[in-house]
Amino acid sequence: MTHPIQNQIGTVFIPVSNIEKARDWYSDVLGLKTVGEIQFGHLYVVPMEGAGIVLDSKIYSEDHIYKTPAFHLNTKDIKEAFQFMKKKGVNVTTEIEHDHYFNFQDPDGNMLMICKC
Repeated sequence: MTHPIQNQIGTVFIPVSNIEKARDWYSDVLGLKTVGEIQFGHLYVVPMEGAGIVLDSKIYSEDHIYKTPAFHLNTKDIKEAFQFMKKKGVNVTTEIEHDHYFNFQDPDGNMLMICKC
């Protein structure tokens, strides 16, 4: 008998205050074309490899933003990723830690992480 729950993350929901601005910001930072539609007026599925990201303006409140990273985005070159984010004007909240990761915030204040894989 197989187990009914898979050991796989399907998607992570991120609370955002403005779905259009969040879609554009995440697409820019991830180097993606803005594709797909905003669904039901409050959801945008970011086209990702692996686990997905869904931006959701319906669940947004200042109490719901991520105060610590719930996941990390991968990079092969942590120094290049760090400089890229700084040049983009992203609010980078830590230096590169242990030559392995750094934290930053999206425009709504959600704490996110980039980690060398």
